[in-house]
Amino acid sequence: MTAALAVTEFRALWFAEGQSVAGDQLAKVALMILVYDRTRSAWWAAVVYALTFLPALAGGLGLSQLADRFPRRALMVVCSLIQAVLVGLMAIPGMHIGALAALVFVVQLVQSPALAAQQSAAREIFTDDAVYLRSQDLRGITTNTLMLLGLAGGGLLVVSIGTSWALALDAATFVVSALVVHRWMKDRPAAGNKDDGWFRAARWVFGQRRMRVLLTLTWLVGLVVVPEGLAAPLAHEMGVSSAAVGWLLAADPLGFVVGAFLLSHFVAPDMRIRLVGVLATGSVGVLIGFVLHPNLALALILLALAGATGAYSITVGATFNTWAPNGLRGGAFGIARTGMRVAQGVGVALGGAVAQWIGSAMTTVALAGLLGVLIAIPATVAWAGIQRSARSESGYRATLTKRGAGTTN
Repeated sequence: MTAALAVTEFRALWFAEGQSVAGDQLAKVALMILVYDRTRSAWWAAVVYALTFLPALAGGLGLSQLADRFPRRALMVVCSLIQAVLVGLMAIPGMHIGALAALVFVVQLVQSPALAAQQSAAREIFTDDAVYLRSQDLRGITTNTLMLLGLAGGGLLVVSIGTSWALALDAATFVVSALVVHRWMKDRPAAGNKDDGWFRAARWVFGQRRMRVLLTLTWLVGLVVVPEGLAAPLAHEMGVSSAAVGWLLAADPLGFVVGAFLLSHFVAPDMRIRLVGVLATGSVGVLIGFVLHPNLALALILLALAGATGAYSITVGATFNTWAPNGLRGGAFGIARTGMRVAQGVGVALGGAVAQWIGSAMTTVALAGLLGVLIAIPATVAWAGIQRSARSESGYRATLTKRGAGTTN
């Protein structure tokens, strides 16, 4: 990780992203409190919170391609400034709920091309694949740690300073991001061609078997998040207080941070790529343990293990970005992110419906784990085949190189 931090451009991206994520966590809590206090409506609170996810569906498929058609540094700066203005408007006291919801929607819509540009630029910075992978480890650990802190103290901070000031702070983080990126990122030309078809990236990704397998492994997260949507029913079924809901929500990201650290420090990059399928299967497989109706302590251990093995997603994301052509990387990232968001939303919704139908949140989580294993095993077999083919091709090329060198001599 120190090698990644030695690169000035990456430090700028990492800092800009980290402080922005912290502000976003604060803003999400502030919005939920603000809307519920003003409306006393659980429906409105849920709608506004859902609007922090839904725009990714449209923006991820369409607007992410802007990261290939325009210079990425400029796109990140412009998007950050637009978001700063919009969140600043949200901070105005007395803002109408309908206008607030519209602003939330647009802020998240603008975030799609910004994230695509950020991810694509991060891959451009590094020429060494191993150092790039370490940089993604650091990003994953940082963002999940900040999410944990947000779960732990976001509510207390918002109550202390007020919702308007919390939103104002989030707006300020976007300004800081724009300044840092503009000052320390290189100004590179657009990577793609403006004359390319709008969904060329989608056609390329789905036309590549290895990319389809990576997408499958990425979208398994839709089943891993089922326990998050059922945290309150799980606590009730265990017979513990509502305070345990926060612990159940924090167990997975805590495990993710630990898993990412261990993989980064003790597993070689090439071995991590080989273990992707095994870890993916493990991340959903441990959820089957909920069929035993565990107590709180065992449930937290199972969720932490799911998070720890789920750190494989960093390797998948880095490999996906590396294999995507630079000129299509923004659009390709948008496809992966959109699918992941859809998988998360559908997974949580179906998990809630099944739990309501069968009357047990624990059994529902176990069924989600079983379904995940049934999907992960074929994907793991396919991934192993892709790895064998890659090694065979690499060996064949090495043999040709040696023969050519021998002939020359």
